[in-house]
Amino acid sequence: MSAVPTEPVETPEPAWRQRAVERSTRAAKQRAEQRVQRFLDAAQELIAGKGTTDFTVQEVVERSRQSLRSFYQHFDGKHELLLALFEDALSKSATTIREESAAGPDPLSRLRIAVDLLYDSCRPRTNQQSPLFTDFAMQLLVTHPDQVATAHLPLLTFFTELVEEAVAAGQAVSSRPRRTASLIMQTAMFTAQAPAAPVGSSPSPISADEVWEFCLGGITGPGTAVTAATRTDAETETAPRKATPAKKAVAAKPAAKKTAARKTAAKKTAASRGTAHGKA
Repeated sequence: MSAVPTEPVETPEPAWRQRAVERSTRAAKQRAEQRVQRFLDAAQELIAGKGTTDFTVQEVVERSRQSLRSFYQHFDGKHELLLALFEDALSKSATTIREESAAGPDPLSRLRIAVDLLYDSCRPRTNQQSPLFTDFAMQLLVTHPDQVATAHLPLLTFFTELVEEAVAAGQAVSSRPRRTASLIMQTAMFTAQAPAAPVGSSPSPISADEVWEFCLGGITGPGTAVTAATRTDAETETAPRKATPAKKAVAAKPAAKKTAARKTAAKKTAASRGTAHGKA
């Protein structure tokens, strides 16, 4: 029996080589992450200084003390850099809101805290960019809705958990917690960014308390019951109309009056005929 194998045997890669490659890859990844973070920090500093996202890629490159070539190795352009900042801000906000809302004694209280915090984080500030980059967020909703939806996932996941917990505790009603959570988030975020509502002769900002009262009414209502107010025009037109007892009674009154009038007239006619006949 020959000691030499008849088929080629694949020699396993030495362990030292695997460790060297992994170490090299890990080091390259760390360097790339550091370069990316320097670009993000530079952009954040520019936003804080200008109070807006109106800056150039060249300004970011100069402030980060890196090369333009390095910038385009990591980002397609300013849009992708701002999107990275937006996603990072949303992720941090989700973590902060999750931690601070934990102080609530019950699910509904925790949801109230979360709504207040989200409203505040989206509220425009004078000469200061809001944490969630209000102006750029509005642009993204139009130009890149899918990316915006992905960026909101950490927040949406947490708000969905809060709604589910409130439903389980019997404090809220929702057949679709995730959709309800999305509606609550959008109400808080867009109302915070919207201009003040006109009340009388002067504008009146909508407060976080008013936003919460509105949302609370939506999740503690009758659930999926269809009321007259929620029926569409088509449903109203095609639905059979049934007169209620009260309406029947109201409708019957004119008919009764007409009948009584006819009987009175008939009696008068008969009386007059009888008088005339007697004289004759």
